This record gives sequence, C-alpha cells and structure tokens, in this order.
Amino acid sequence: MAASSRGISAPPTPLPLSVRFKRVIGSSSFSPIPLSGPAEARWRRIGGCGGGGIRCCCPDTGVEMEEEWRRRPPEPKRRVRTRAMPAVPFPLGRSQGYSKQKDFYPRCSPKGSAPQSRDTPPKRDTGIASEKEWGINLLDENVKESGTNEDGSTWYRESGEDLGDNGYRCRWARMGGQSNDGSSKWKETWWEKSDWTGYKELGAEKSGKNADGDSWWETWQEVLYQDEWSNLARIERSAQKQAKSGTENAGWYEKWWEKYDAKGSTEKGAHKYGRLNEQSWWEKWGEQYDGRGFVLKWTDKWAETDLGTRWGDKWEEKFFAGIGSRQGETWHVSPTDERWSRTWGEEHFGNGKVHKYGKSTTGESWDIVVDEETYYEAEPHYGWADVVGDSSQLLSIQPRDRPPGVYPSLDFLSPPPIDLPPDAPPSSM
Repeated sequence: MAASSRGISAPPTPLPLSVRFKRVIGSSSFSPIPLSGPAEARWRRIGGCGGGGIRCCCPDTGVEMEEEWRRRPPEPKRRVRTRAMPAVPFPLGRSQGYSKQKDFYPRCSPKGSAPQSRDTPPKRDTGIASEKEWGINLLDENVKESGTNEDGSTWYRESGEDLGDNGYRCRWARMGGQSNDGSSKWKETWWEKSDWTGYKELGAEKSGKNADGDSWWETWQEVLYQDEWSNLARIERSAQKQAKSGTENAGWYEKWWEKYDAKGSTEKGAHKYGRLNEQSWWEKWGEQYDGRGFVLKWTDKWAETDLGTRWGDKWEEKFFAGIGSRQGETWHVSPTDERWSRTWGEEHFGNGKVHKYGKSTTGESWDIVVDEETYYEAEPHYGWADVVGDSSQLLSIQPRDRPPGVYPSLDFLSPPPIDLPPDAPPSSM
C-alpha cells in the first residue's frame, strides 16, 4: 500500500535521496531506509535482570496454560480481498557496502572455554528475530572466568541467578571481550525471568565497537503474562537496534514491537530513524487487529536534507465487516518553502460501491463513485497460535517452587495500563 490513489501521477520533481557510501558497518548498516509500507513488526520494553515483572492475577497458570495453548488448534484464517494501491516510492539509493564481520577484531580462540563472539552489527529492516535465531542457552551453574588469547585480546564469561520477592528469579549470563589495545570491544547478555504470578521473560542484549569507531547496540525481548484486568494471557515481543558510524555523520535506529492475546487481538508496529551526512529520514507504522474483524493500519514516513528540502507520505485505513475507509497525503517542501501536496480518500460502503475523492495544491481534484470490489486483510498473517508455537523456550521457563500457603501479591488498586507509543530515537543519534 501507499499514499496515492490509482491513476494519480507522482508528485512533481521530488528531490532524490540517492547517495553513495564510502563504507558501512556490517551488512547494510548504513544503507538508507526505503520508506516502504509496513512489513509486519514489533515492540515493548528492554531490560536485564533486576527489573520488576508485570503483575498478573492467576498464580497457577504456568504449565497448565502452556499445555492448553499447545493443544489448541489454530483458528481458520478469514480474509477479505484487498486491492493493492499503487506505490509512490521514495527514490532512495541502497548501499552496496560489504560486511565488516571479518574486520571486527580477532575472535576468541576456539581452544579452551573462551566464548566466541557472535556480536556483529545488526541488520536494518529485519524486524524481530526468533528464539532460535538468538540461541539463548543459560547454564545451570554459576560461572566467573576470564582469559587472554594468543593475540593479546581478552575475554570474560559470567553467569548467575538473582532472587527477589514474590518468587522473582532471574537467571543470566554475560560474556564479552576486547582487543589488546582496547579499540575493539564486544559484550552480550542473556536472561530469563519469572515469578509466582506466571510472568515469564526471555531477553538478550549485545553491543560492540570496532577500531574504526563504528558502534552498535541491539536488544531483544519476549514476555508472557496474564493481564489482571481482562484475565487474558498475553505475549509481547520487542527489539531495538542502533548503529553509528565512527567516521561520518551516519547512523540508524529502529524499534519494533508485537502484542498478542489469547482472544486474537494483535498489534504490531515500528519506529525507524536514519541519517547519512546531510540527509535524515523517519518512518512509523502500525497495525491493529481486535480479533473480531476490525483492522487499523497506518504509515507515516518523511525525509529532509540540511538544505531545507522535506517530503513525506502517509496513509491510514480502517475496516470492519467490509465497510471502511482509506485516506492519505503525499507532500513536498522546497528549500524556498514552496509547498506541494496531494490528499486522497476512499469510502468503502460494503455494497460494491467506492467513493473516491482528492485534491492537490496544483488544482487537480476528483470526486467519483465507482463500482469496485473492496479488499483488505481482516486478520494478521501471524497471530496468537503462531506466536505460541514459536515461543517454546519462553513457555518452558520454570518458576521457583512456591511454598505451601504462600501466594503471590497482586495489585488491583492501580488503573488499567495505558499503552503509550514507543519513545523517540535516542538524542545522541
């Protein structure tokens, strides 16, 4: 989908954003964002051990709920056909940069027990990785060791367990290393959390830098909890990624999130930001499915240069039971503040009739009713049954044994949580 109506020409002479790069961090780390429409994504919070859990209202839902979800067959998908709207692409070039994985300081020696660094720059526009891709493997015993490799680089590895109130337990592992001169470093942390309310969390965070000054950071998390207000089981997944160049004014940041509940409600979205020297771009998008047929999708993307040129594209669609609307805007502002925009809209009545309307600052306009079939995705292609099936490691986290007569403390005095949009990219970008 995009933000223009069928048969409408593209904006007059938009400024291209194509650029060439001297080099990039990792695979496609600094290639500019193409500002395309949503490709289903993700979010929520980050955090290592020591943080509190979300309070739930069923203390004995652990293994029983897990087995029930595993036995529950996926519900048949229901689709409503959707007409693809013509795209108005941003003419952004993509870097043909090479991977610097081999240049990321000498890896730890495979002999002995030295940890092997997997910390390479994250790839852009890859969404939220799966449990299998992260390969989190926590040791049962506490470990604290370090060493020096033949090339002078050093490494360390630690693991342990933190305990707290209400049955809180966090098992964690940290590993890292650096080159002999300290110019290259890497660090990776894994954790799993649980408590007596049924809260479970699996997460990872890694960061690194190389001798050129390039740096990166990435975190990943998935959470299972039971909402105390709706009594519904929920699974939420999130990822944040950031990479910065050490030699030029270039970098990017992404935040992805997904939320699922046992009634079929699904929410997905992403916030993205990037910069390459004098050019910056942003993209935000989201999708919401209420599990009863209502769907909301939206995208807002824009870009600008230090010379003052700005342009953007946004659209939104809402549908329920074959009735709904689409609307959007494409716009451009020149360095001399000359403005151009085109707005458009569609009303779908569910009877084969579609009202199309729009106008632009150049004087064009249209307002017609046409015979046209309505198409849209009424359900997400990846929903509750899918995320349960792909979260076996999260669901298998074992909480501490609860002594007889001891029950988790629950807080019903606070109001229901209000979901706020994710934070803006870090100001240091």
